[in-house]
Amino acid sequence: MSWDDAEPTPRNPSNPDSGEPVGDPTLADAAAGLTAPTPVTPAPGPAPAPAPPPGGFGAAPSANGYAGSPAVSALTPPNTMAGSQPLAAPGSSSSAYRQSNGRSTTQRSFGRPEVQDNGFRPTYSGQAWPTAQPSYVPPPPLDWHQQQARAYTPAPPEKRNKIISLAAVVALLVGLVAGGGAAVAVVALDNTSVDNSGPEIGTGADPKIKTGSVSAVAQTLLPSVVQLKVEGADDSSATGSGFVIDGSGHILTNNHVVAAAATGGSIQVVTEKGKVATARLVGRSPAYDLAVVQVFGIDAPSVQFGESAKAIVGQDVVAIGSPLGLAGTVTSGIVSAKNRPVTAGGEGEISYINALQTDAAINPGNSGGPLVDMDAHVIGVNSAIATVRGAEPGSSGNIGLGFAIPIDQARRTAQQLIASGHASYPVIGANVDMQFEGGARVSEIQPKSAAQRAGLRTGDVITQINGQSVDTAEALIVAIRTHQPGENVKLLFERGGKPREVTLKLTAQEG
Repeated sequence: MSWDDAEPTPRNPSNPDSGEPVGDPTLADAAAGLTAPTPVTPAPGPAPAPAPPPGGFGAAPSANGYAGSPAVSALTPPNTMAGSQPLAAPGSSSSAYRQSNGRSTTQRSFGRPEVQDNGFRPTYSGQAWPTAQPSYVPPPPLDWHQQQARAYTPAPPEKRNKIISLAAVVALLVGLVAGGGAAVAVVALDNTSVDNSGPEIGTGADPKIKTGSVSAVAQTLLPSVVQLKVEGADDSSATGSGFVIDGSGHILTNNHVVAAAATGGSIQVVTEKGKVATARLVGRSPAYDLAVVQVFGIDAPSVQFGESAKAIVGQDVVAIGSPLGLAGTVTSGIVSAKNRPVTAGGEGEISYINALQTDAAINPGNSGGPLVDMDAHVIGVNSAIATVRGAEPGSSGNIGLGFAIPIDQARRTAQQLIASGHASYPVIGANVDMQFEGGARVSEIQPKSAAQRAGLRTGDVITQINGQSVDTAEALIVAIRTHQPGENVKLLFERGGKPREVTLKLTAQEG
């Protein structure tokens, strides 16, 4: 058998390469129950030393071990110097890798060690060659899969509360009036005790829009928006829009929409459901380009007003109306700017509006319709659009520049019209030059007006009102009309190149 067989044949210790079988007679006899020892031929070596003393294992030690000792058996310890010299790797013919009991130092099942020189040196004959042990790898935790799932599961996206603000706009082109060269009279009356109280309007059911989408706003507001068809006594006609503002059938619209029927004619109202009814003119205000008509028993809900003062640039809005006669049209956009000084109105009637600017698509026929936020609250009344310079009247359409009357002002005017059929607006009692730029230059002072009592003179150039810059006559008029009669305003003006300041109380003018 070869060296790596499971049960190798024992060799003669004195001649390992001889192939002669040899056993351990001492062990064999002991196993057979005999007491007489059988002599064993010692391995070649130095001359035997004197016999050891009684009871000892051998003689006194020499440089090479115990001289004269019997042959090494399985129960005999190795010589002191055994293993001091490097041994050949397993598999060689050396007897150092053979045990005296006839067992192989290696097993066939393991084979030759993978690492031949790992720093190991046997300390005695027959010591087994070590095998490499695998490094310890701890088992995964019991909830390993759950941990991995948590590690690779992204956190849920942060919820965001989007509150989108504005909605619907409708406006009819009435043109931006530049002024011509004539001075505009801002006449002051001494009547400052104006009753601004009136019936509750714009307090319909809260829409409670949850989605904030244009479709949700449209579905809520469309039943409240009507189309107006006006026929004048002089065979003139006009179309526009309006919306219901209370439970008594009052409808708010633009003055220039119904002006043709002010001295005769008819006003027809068409609801979303297609019902047609004749309306009566309650009152109108050319100064603010607002009017109120009424239809008894109208089958349409009232809108709810918002606050135009809280509108912000960039918020979403929706416009609803009847552009070019197409009733129930919905467009959307944003609030492009606030406090735009705009002049609008019909033939011979100029309105000065501190308007909300929007890019929602509006065209002729949208006038009088609501501009609403994304909560379906009305924040403006669409009144005008800008035109391309040189375009013929009525030939221009939407160019993304529409203007709406702030609902805060429209509410006060509508209440006055419903209460008395008339409305008032604030004035200082002075005429200003519409051609002058770089401020508002006073061209005439009305007698017994607020301007006269405050000490203003012809030629004074007003540059600020309550800290707001004034660069044109229109800007001054629009800024004054954002206030109410009876309020105090501070004016900064120049006289002879020197700045001056004055405070005056606004008086009321009907119109």
